[in-house]
Amino acid sequence: MWKSKRQILKYSCALLLLAAGPLASAADAPAQASQQEILDSKYLSIAADCVACHTAKGGEPFAGGYAIDSPMGRIWSTNITPSKPFGIGNYTEQDFARALREGIARDGHHLYPAMPYTSYAQLTDQDVSALYAYFMNDVKAVEKAAPETRLPFPFNVRASMAGWNLIYNTGKPFAPDASKSQEINRGNYLANALAHCAECHTPRTALMGADTSLPLAGGPLGAWYAPNITSDKTAGIGGWTDQELYQYLREGHAEGRGQAAGPMAEAVENSLQFLTDADLHAIVAYLKDTTPIKTANEPSRDSFGKASDAETRMRGNMVQDANPGWKVYTATCATCHGARGEGTTSYPSLYHNSAVGAARPDNLIATILYGVHRKIEGQSDIEMPGFGPQASYTERLTDQQIADVSNYVLASFGQPGQKPVTAQDVATSRAGGPASPLLGIARIGVPVAAVAVLLILILLIARRRRSHKKA
Repeated sequence: MWKSKRQILKYSCALLLLAAGPLASAADAPAQASQQEILDSKYLSIAADCVACHTAKGGEPFAGGYAIDSPMGRIWSTNITPSKPFGIGNYTEQDFARALREGIARDGHHLYPAMPYTSYAQLTDQDVSALYAYFMNDVKAVEKAAPETRLPFPFNVRASMAGWNLIYNTGKPFAPDASKSQEINRGNYLANALAHCAECHTPRTALMGADTSLPLAGGPLGAWYAPNITSDKTAGIGGWTDQELYQYLREGHAEGRGQAAGPMAEAVENSLQFLTDADLHAIVAYLKDTTPIKTANEPSRDSFGKASDAETRMRGNMVQDANPGWKVYTATCATCHGARGEGTTSYPSLYHNSAVGAARPDNLIATILYGVHRKIEGQSDIEMPGFGPQASYTERLTDQQIADVSNYVLASFGQPGQKPVTAQDVATSRAGGPASPLLGIARIGVPVAAVAVLLILILLIARRRRSHKKA
């Protein structure tokens, strides 16, 4: 599954024109836009988080080359600069709109839904036109081809996406709800069209399409889990104050609630922190107005825990008798998060923390594996090191050590009675999350289809031989 919003999804970030390859043919040059139009258009591109998926680490903006590890294989984001041989410089506005809303590139190839065109289908004509003007007038052309996506059979048959689109790409341009306020309608448009929140926060079906019966009710996102953000007071964000939600969207942190990590940290870093106050408050108003969906019966995920006295109790024990998770915690985590999990001025408490109090341990495991990385303008960078594949050899933790410390943290500061985390759970997270059911279907379906074709050939040959004998 996708390891980050850049690796969607945005399951995201997501996250955004994943075209099939070099896109070149003659087209009229776009009309020049005014400076104000370009500024307004750039704002739309920020709200849509285009740069996240189309910029490789250390690469030039929008030049593609970012690897998205999807459940079907690695997808490479494409160059969407106005380069004519390598990007979208030959796209007409109509071509651009079709790719954005329908997931079909200029050369007719279907895009993979790692690009959230099912959300962008709701964009208004005016905003599509503005985005086109921005990419053609204010984005620097990068004359370099992005790597070509080569998924294994049968996922490399892009024409199969036509059937998927019939089922899941049913969106139409956004139409305001006359019964709602202008602010709520604006928040709806921002959340569901431009920022495409549902791409991560709505659970997926076996065919990887959004389960529209549970909008924003939360779902797996590779190694991470995008939580319920409906207005339910315990399962969702209904118990948060408007200011807490605003603060979380602006900075990725709300004291006593949670911290943005993984895909959400990318969304805050690349997009949400740059939105206007009015737009952030509109998103808050919309989320508070959503239909509450209760997906769990326990108290809210940020209501658990208190300072642990486990460290004090265990001081007199021999080291070899100590809880193995406590050993890892004291050696690796306590310096920043405190011996009793109370946190410090720079690092959050581990109680009243949604990653620790959630009904699922996915985000706790992923945080330990991959760390937390968030850059907010005007603030010090938020950096928690990961102890998984990117850690140095001396700091790297084994799957069993991460399972041990996760269980210690959950028992000490989080939900009581949770199913223990196993080394296999950590290994699954390290591999990018649970495998998609589509892979199992493909593994079974392709051999079955091959055997069926072989049997048909054998029957045809046998029938022909019988016909020859009769003759």
